[in-house]
Amino acid sequence: MGKGVKAAVIGGVFAVMVGGAGYGAFNIVSALNGDGGSGVAAKKTGPPGKDEVEETTARFFAAWEKGEAARAASLTNNDAAAERLLTAFGDDAHVTDVKITPGAARGTTVPYAVKAKVVYDGKTEPLGYRSELKVVRGVTTGRALVDWQPSVVHPELKRADDTLVTDTSATPPIEAVGRDGSVLTKEKYPSLGPVLDALREKYGDEVGGTRGIELVVRHPGNGAPDTPLLTVAKGKPGKLVTTISPSAQSAAEKAVKRFAQSSVVAVKPSTGEVLAVANHRTDGFNAAFEGQAAPGSTMKIITAAMLIDNGVTSMKGPAPCPDTAVWQSQTFKNLTNMKPDENATLANSFMRSCNTAFIKLIDEKPLTDASLTQEAEERFGLGRDNWKTGVVSFDGSVPAVGGPDRAAGAIGQGQVQMSPLNMASVTATAITGSFRQPYLVSPKLDGRELAQARGLPASTASQLKQMMWLTATQGTAAPAMAGLGGEIGAKTGSAEVDGNAKSNSWFTGFRDDIAAAAMTEEGGHGGDAAGPIVAAVLRTGG
Repeated sequence: MGKGVKAAVIGGVFAVMVGGAGYGAFNIVSALNGDGGSGVAAKKTGPPGKDEVEETTARFFAAWEKGEAARAASLTNNDAAAERLLTAFGDDAHVTDVKITPGAARGTTVPYAVKAKVVYDGKTEPLGYRSELKVVRGVTTGRALVDWQPSVVHPELKRADDTLVTDTSATPPIEAVGRDGSVLTKEKYPSLGPVLDALREKYGDEVGGTRGIELVVRHPGNGAPDTPLLTVAKGKPGKLVTTISPSAQSAAEKAVKRFAQSSVVAVKPSTGEVLAVANHRTDGFNAAFEGQAAPGSTMKIITAAMLIDNGVTSMKGPAPCPDTAVWQSQTFKNLTNMKPDENATLANSFMRSCNTAFIKLIDEKPLTDASLTQEAEERFGLGRDNWKTGVVSFDGSVPAVGGPDRAAGAIGQGQVQMSPLNMASVTATAITGSFRQPYLVSPKLDGRELAQARGLPASTASQLKQMMWLTATQGTAAPAMAGLGGEIGAKTGSAEVDGNAKSNSWFTGFRDDIAAAAMTEEGGHGGDAAGPIVAAVLRTGG
C-alpha cells in the first residue's frame, strides 16, 4: 500500500472517531495532519523548511541506528530501494552499534558522520565515514522525505544496484608496486583505485597472497570487481609489479584535476609499458582505458600514415587546404579563421589541422572505403579486440564505411572511436614505427600473448615524427608544448558531439621515450584542456 493511500485511510478512520470520541481524538487528527485544527491537511508544496528537515532527518537517523530498515525506508521517496540497502547494511554487511551525528544543514542538505562496528566471524573492526543526504518534498504526499540515493548509506555506493557485503575476500589482497618498487595505493593515487581493484581480481591468486575478511561494495549489475572499504581481518598480500611510473602518475593525477571529465594515459614507446593512467570523472569510469569516443583531428596521424603508405602524397607533397570540401553531398569546413592555402603541403595542413585537405585526399586512388580500417588495424594494431593490457581496455574501432562517414572518419569523426590509451599507442607507433601493445603487468606473469601488428615503414614513421614536431613547435600544439625540451611532437584534436555546446578536447604528444594522450569532455579545442594535461605528464620524462 503506498504512502498516499495509507494516509488517506488513516485520516478517514480518525475522522469517524472524532464524531464520537471528543477532544482527544481531535488532537490526534490535528497532529497527524499538521494543520492545527482542520480535519484535512492542505498538501504542502515548495522546498521543506528548516523544521521539516530537522524532524525528517532525526526520525530517519533514529530508525537507521536501531536497525529498523522498513521504518527508515518509509521516510524516503523510494521505500523499496531504501529498505533493500538498509537491510543489507545490517544483514549482509554485518554493521552494528550505529551512531549517526548530523552536521549543520545547508538548506535542505544535511551532512553527517557515521560511526559503527563491523562484526563478522568473531572479528570486530570499527567503521567510520561521512556522507550527506537531501530532504525533498514528496510528489504525491507533500511530506518532507529523504531523497533516496545509495550514497545515503555510504558515499562509495554509486549505482542503484550497488550493495554492501562483509565476507571472506573474493581474491587475496595485492601489494601493487610501481616500476621503481614503491607501493601504489588508492590513498596516494586516487585514479588508480579502480585499476588496482581490477588487478587484484585478476592477479590476486597469481602472486601468492591469502584471503582476509573485508567490507566491500559489490557491483552485481556491471560485473566490476568488489571495491574494498574496510579490512576486518587481514589477509597476506601478494606483491604485484606494475609498469606504473610514480612520477608520471603523480603528474597525471594532478593534471586531470584541473579539468572536469578528463582522462589521460602515458606509455613508454620503446616497450609499450603503461607509465600513467588517470581519470577525473563524476562517474568513476576508467575512460582512460575503456572510453569510446570520436578522437577528432588526432586521428589525422593515422590518416596521414594511410596517405603516405598508399603513395597518395608525402610530408612535402601536395595537400591543398581550401575553405570547404564536399564529399558525397556533405560539406566539410575548417576551424574558424583558418586561411585557405591551395599550395599547402601535407606537413603544413597537418600542423594547422586543416580538415579539408584530408577530406579531398581520401578520394585519391588507390584508396577505398577499407583503406583507413586496414591502416589502423594492420599498422597500428587497433580495432581487433585482442589487446591484453592486464585490465579491461578498449582497442579502438575504425570501421570500413562508405558515404559521408568515410570522409568524417578521416578527421576523427563519424564512426571512429578511440580511448586515450589508444591514441597514446598511436603516437608511440607513429614515432617508433613499431606497434608495441600497451600493458600494465608484464605478460611473463601469466603467459598471455600481446597483440601484434606490422607497424610502419621507416620512411612513414620518420615523416610522421617530423610533422608532429612541426605541430608542437609551430602549429596548433605549440602553446601547450611550449617550454618542453628534448625530442617533442604533438597533435591536437577537437571532436564535435551531438547535443554538446562545446567539442571534446583531444591531445596526444611525445617527449623522448614517453607518449601520452588525453581527452576532456566538452573541453573545447585540443590545446585548451587536453593539451595542458598531456604536457604536464610529458614534463616528468617518465
